[in-house]
Amino acid sequence: MSQSICILGVTGSIGQSTLKVLAQHPDKYSVFAVSAHSRIDELIQICHQYHPKVVVVPAAGVERLKQGLAALGLQDIEILTDEAGLVAIAGHADVDVVMAAIVGAAGLLPTLAAVKAGKRVLLANKEALVMSGELMLAAAKRHQALLLPVDSEHNAIFQCLPYNYMDAEKNGQPQQGVSQILLTASGGPFLNHSLEQLQNVTPAQACKHPNWSMGQKISVDSATLMNKGLELIEACHLFSIKEHFVTVVVHPQSIIHSMVQYVDGSTLAQMGNPDMCTPIAHALAWPDRIATDVPRLDVFSQSTLDFQAPDLVRFPALTLARQAMQAGGVTPAILNAANEVAVDAFLKHRIGFLQIAQTVEHTLNQVQNDAAESIEMILHTDQLARQVAGQHIKQLER
Repeated sequence: MSQSICILGVTGSIGQSTLKVLAQHPDKYSVFAVSAHSRIDELIQICHQYHPKVVVVPAAGVERLKQGLAALGLQDIEILTDEAGLVAIAGHADVDVVMAAIVGAAGLLPTLAAVKAGKRVLLANKEALVMSGELMLAAAKRHQALLLPVDSEHNAIFQCLPYNYMDAEKNGQPQQGVSQILLTASGGPFLNHSLEQLQNVTPAQACKHPNWSMGQKISVDSATLMNKGLELIEACHLFSIKEHFVTVVVHPQSIIHSMVQYVDGSTLAQMGNPDMCTPIAHALAWPDRIATDVPRLDVFSQSTLDFQAPDLVRFPALTLARQAMQAGGVTPAILNAANEVAVDAFLKHRIGFLQIAQTVEHTLNQVQNDAAESIEMILHTDQLARQVAGQHIKQLER
C-alpha cells in the first residue's frame, strides 16, 4: 500500500532530495503535507506537481501562496500557518512518514509532535535531538515511533551496526561486539587553511562546500566543524553511547560516510557517492531497499581515500560540542542556540568566521547548566542562550 508522506522543510536541500526519491516511486509514496518558510514561489510549483492536501507557511506568506495556488486551480489545498501548523501536519492521522528536515531549533516541536503521534520519523533535523536527546528518545519509545537517521553519517552508522542494535537496552557502553564509532567529516572548504587565513574568510567562501550541496547554515557549520560536533552529540543519543566511544575522522573525499569498529578487529564502512538521496531512500524503505538515480560508486576511479585527525586548534567548535555532551543537561541546547545566532551574524557580515566559536564558548560559560527535565526548560534555555550570544555579538561589533 502507498505510504503518505509529510515533508517538513520541503524547499530545502533535504526536502528537494526527498521529492526526487518519491518521484521515482509514485506507487509506493504520496505527498500528503509539506511546509516551507520563505521560498513561496518554489512551494507553489511543488504543490502543482505533487498536489499535497495540506501546506504550512508563515502567516506572512499566506496571501502569496493563496494567489499562486488559485492561479493553478489548486484552491482545495488546505493552508495552515506557523508552528501550530507544523505540529498539526507532523502528527496528522493521515500521515505515515514524516521527513523532519527543518533546519535548527525551529524543527524541535514539529519533530516531537511526529514522535508523539507514533510516526516513522526520518530525522534530518539534528538540532532537535541535540537539544532534547533523552526526552525525544523516551517519547519515541513510549509512543512506539520509529526514529530513523537521515544524516549521511548516522545513516551509515545505522547500516553498519547489527540489525537489532537500536532495540537493545544500553547504558552508554557499546553493545553486541561494537568497540567504537568512527564519524567521518569532509573537513569542509577550509581544511588546509591557516588560522590567519580563517580570520578573513567570507560567508560566500564558507557556503561553498567541496562535496555536498547544502543550505547556508549547514554549510557554515561544516566549515567550522560545528556540524560534526552536533553530529557527535546526535550519534551519542541515537546509538545510546558515551562520547568517548565516538571518534571524528577527517575524510576529504566523502566516499566513506562513517564506520563502526568491532572487538574482533573488523571495521565496517558504508560507502557511496555523496548524494542525500541514498540515505533518504534507505530510511524511507527500511528494512527494504528501493532504487534511486544516484550514480553507483566507481571504485576504480577512487585511487586514494585519505584519513586524518581533526585540528582542534583551528576548529575549536568540535571540542566545544564534545564538552557540551560531557556536561549533559541543557548544555547541548545552549551550544546549539549560540551557534545558530553566531552563524546568522556571520552570514550577515556582523562577525568574523573565528568569532563563531568564540561566541559559542562565551555563551556556554555564561548560561547555567540545568537538568533537561522538560521541553519547556529546554526552550527557555534556548531563548536565554540566544540573548547572551546576541549581546556578545553586539560587543564584538563595537
